[in-house]
Amino acid sequence: MSLINTEVKPFKATAYHNGKFVPVTEADLKGKWSVVVFYPADFTFVCPTELGDLADNYAEFQKLGVEIYGVSTDTHFAHKAWHDTSDTISKVGYPLVGDPTAVLARNFDVLIEEEGLALRGTFVINPEGQIKLCEIHDNGIGRDAGELLRKVKAAQYVAAHPGEVCPAKWTEGAETLKPSLDLVGKI
Repeated sequence: MSLINTEVKPFKATAYHNGKFVPVTEADLKGKWSVVVFYPADFTFVCPTELGDLADNYAEFQKLGVEIYGVSTDTHFAHKAWHDTSDTISKVGYPLVGDPTAVLARNFDVLIEEEGLALRGTFVINPEGQIKLCEIHDNGIGRDAGELLRKVKAAQYVAAHPGEVCPAKWTEGAETLKPSLDLVGKI
């Protein structure tokens, strides 16, 4: 079953954020747009490139009222150690959530059970706590924060403009579509 339009399931976790350990629950994902980005593990290879890319674009997400949550099955203690020892991860200003019991990875259906690691899952969640975008990659394929930013803008546009949809390669300010019988077979 698809997770699209389902509500985020209850969870309790601890994140490393701004030099502190802070609690994070499903309630934190409500009332604003959120992006939850699962990655396999701290101290690895592709993961820091993705988290660093998100860090470089974090201000743009924040301008849209979006909070990012990086999640792996590591502990929040491992997140702190990685933050303290990696130049790339030290740039991360968004919460890094520990999921050592894999509750979140299971809730979002990204857990590789036999490895205890998460797949590269990206989820955009609206202010009501509903999943509006779900994208899962093989762990060898890195993601692009710029493309994610475009998708978040599209999701926010569609939410704010009922009856309109964003076509392929839509960018902010570009023309949208209003589905109707007049468009059938003419695009």
